[in-house]
Amino acid sequence: MSRSSIRLQKAPVYGYSQTPDAAVFAMEERCGAHHYDRLRIVVRSAQGSWITDVEGNMYLDCLAAYSAANPGHHHPKIVKAVVKALTGNYASVISNVVYTDPLAMFLSRTADFVPQLGPRFGSHGNKVLPKNGGVESVETAIKTARYYGWKKKGIPDGRQEIIVFDNNFHGRMISVVSFSTVPKYKEGFGPLTPGFVSVPFGELEAVRAAVGPNTCGILAEPMQGEGGMRIPPVGFLKGLRQIADDNDLLLLLDEIQVGLGRTGKNFCFQHEDIVPDGLVLGKALSGGLIPLSAFVTNARLMDMAFRVGSDGSTFGGYPLACVAGVAALDVLEQERLAESSAVQGEKLKRRILKIAARSKHIKEVRGKGLFIGIEVKEANAMVFCRKLLELGIIVNDSHGHTVRISPPLNITDAEIDFLLSGLETVFSAP
Repeated sequence: MSRSSIRLQKAPVYGYSQTPDAAVFAMEERCGAHHYDRLRIVVRSAQGSWITDVEGNMYLDCLAAYSAANPGHHHPKIVKAVVKALTGNYASVISNVVYTDPLAMFLSRTADFVPQLGPRFGSHGNKVLPKNGGVESVETAIKTARYYGWKKKGIPDGRQEIIVFDNNFHGRMISVVSFSTVPKYKEGFGPLTPGFVSVPFGELEAVRAAVGPNTCGILAEPMQGEGGMRIPPVGFLKGLRQIADDNDLLLLLDEIQVGLGRTGKNFCFQHEDIVPDGLVLGKALSGGLIPLSAFVTNARLMDMAFRVGSDGSTFGGYPLACVAGVAALDVLEQERLAESSAVQGEKLKRRILKIAARSKHIKEVRGKGLFIGIEVKEANAMVFCRKLLELGIIVNDSHGHTVRISPPLNITDAEIDFLLSGLETVFSAP
């Protein structure tokens, strides 16, 4: 199936401006940082699982902005809430010296939506600290673990250590890239932040061996996205929970990419029936419309780590973002997007495995829900991504060797058929 079969009736489709594609490319080249290897398409509009170029060609978005657009682009319920906030004059950023009801409602909705975290610290409910991009909330989690190590474990301030994992991806701020094992993320950006010990992902014995007198926490992605769509062995999260309990450590899970329904559960940690002490959410938390992230933890831990002046953010938790956040959580729950991800993901993965059995290019297929990776034998995943673009499908590579498949959670059977037709074409080629 080619792009032309789903061409819009009318073209051109300008969207925000009438600037030609060539001019868009030229402006980015002249005025922007060259920090992304992009597919050569200018998106003019986006709706549901589809994005459209200026010529009216529609592309199935099977990347969903790395899980930011879990409910699909411009979900009508979330858009309606945002537009109402803008026209109702309660969307503007407001100084944190006063209260707003959108923030209060978002904090309450999120705290109640997440299971009680850190139950060994008591059933005090959860508290939420909102920020903008996900990496900001990762750093909030790091601050919490370090403070806990100093305040409760007696580790000298500046000596605290957190166990992390090889091929991790938690963002690109200095403290976070400091413990990345991918050289290009940190080369030339030193001095780097100390206090992290990295071990192989999925290996519990390596985690146990890394625990020392200054260890205060474990920070992990339950499944690695940028690290190659890696799924750890069964029992890995339970093992981390046990190690944390045995050594009085905080277990912090980064579910920015894999939470909020992406893997077939509201939260990825629910696959192993464990509960972390702290949880980082982002991307889909606002339905993909507005930057919004949050660190969620047991109320007792939050109150211990943060006091007046110890943290803050001008736009973190501002009204428009909070309105989108409440609406996005409502959509996730009311439309049962986690269940949809589980059902559609199982169908999709089963059929991809059939393609893999006939393909000379595919090394392995792995994933849960609509979080699926197709690892290729020649570590040239971007080649296949560009071929899929020609067929009207947008995907990207993960770690160079894996094609990432992560469409909106409400993808339809017909859209899955379209995706599979493209995968069959590119992976069955000689």
